[in-house]
Amino acid sequence: MEATKIDGMFLQEVKDHLTEKLIPFWEGLKDEEKGGYTGYMGYDLVPDRSYEKGCILNSRILWFFSNAYMLLGDEKLKRDAEHAYRFLREYCLDREYGGVFWSVTSEGEPLDTTKHTYNQAFAIYALSSYYDAVKEEQALLLAGELQKIIEEKCRDIGGYLEAFDRTFQPASNEKLSENGVMAERTMNTLLHVFEAYTEYYRVCRDEKTAGYLKEMLNLIDRKVYNRERRRQEVFFDRNWNSLIDLYSYGHDIEAAWLIDRGLEILGDTAFTDRISSITKEMTENVYQHAYQNDSLFCEAENGVNDTTRIWWVQAETVVGLLNGYQMQHKEKYLDAARGTWEYIKRYMIDPREGSEWFWCVDENGVPEAKPIVEPWKCPYHNGRMCMEVIKRLS
Repeated sequence: MEATKIDGMFLQEVKDHLTEKLIPFWEGLKDEEKGGYTGYMGYDLVPDRSYEKGCILNSRILWFFSNAYMLLGDEKLKRDAEHAYRFLREYCLDREYGGVFWSVTSEGEPLDTTKHTYNQAFAIYALSSYYDAVKEEQALLLAGELQKIIEEKCRDIGGYLEAFDRTFQPASNEKLSENGVMAERTMNTLLHVFEAYTEYYRVCRDEKTAGYLKEMLNLIDRKVYNRERRRQEVFFDRNWNSLIDLYSYGHDIEAAWLIDRGLEILGDTAFTDRISSITKEMTENVYQHAYQNDSLFCEAENGVNDTTRIWWVQAETVVGLLNGYQMQHKEKYLDAARGTWEYIKRYMIDPREGSEWFWCVDENGVPEAKPIVEPWKCPYHNGRMCMEVIKRLS
């Protein structure tokens, strides 16, 4: 079959999946009575309407429907985004101390009042896209206020810090620390602050934000990226000393294309020339070390691969490899992106009515009985994958 026909099939299948599976599923979780979207659905596909509502989940749903509306133009999607926006504005924002809570009750009362830099970033990301979608000036103002909070309360001279209590006093970082370490800085938070600021800069072209983006690119270049191993380090102490031998394949393939997107939006030739070599190396290294059987391993600790296939890792693999193909014109990346989509169809998408993707499957493709929706399980990765494929191949 000709490559153009294969790409056409790939594009159409992904578009159908977005419009016929993902969008209806997440619309079905809209909480018309209490606001926002239901925060939990177990493996049994029973939604728990009384479960807490994670503010990261709500931000990611806001981002999803805002971008789906911009791509597809369906007014219903605009209303879906407005519903998420109202909940974020009225319940997720702390009117007393500023910033975004970690979670609220199903009724919208503050529950976990931790202020995490990562969480503030996702609200900026979502609010910036919502502003672009509907031109709601208040959304852009809120995004700017959250950026000011990050810059004034969530960082020091060395870069971005992690967790704080409600009044922005330092707190332990259980939420973004794993593998037996407690990190004071993480690659993950830095990446998603970069992602959020890229979107904010795209819609407002604020020069301060351009400066922050350049500072983060320098941190990635000088502190996070390990040139010897051609990977990012993951967990750090305050002085940027790596705490563990961990290779996060999913974050590296995601970072490769998010950094390329940031460089494109920033439009600074000197930074592009210097940093784009990193994204090329990361893409190739992930492909060489972790791409197997049309899918990507999760991570490797101390050189031992975790062969679990996680939903978000497979979604980011499609986008990262497609980006690698477009940046470097290597056919193997395009073939691997298509192959990963075939794997997703075969193993990751839950065929049951009223579901979307499994959280993860083992190396034999058997799903683990984990929730379909919970504070981290969202339409951001797989929904964004669909939208990126549509935009890149159309």
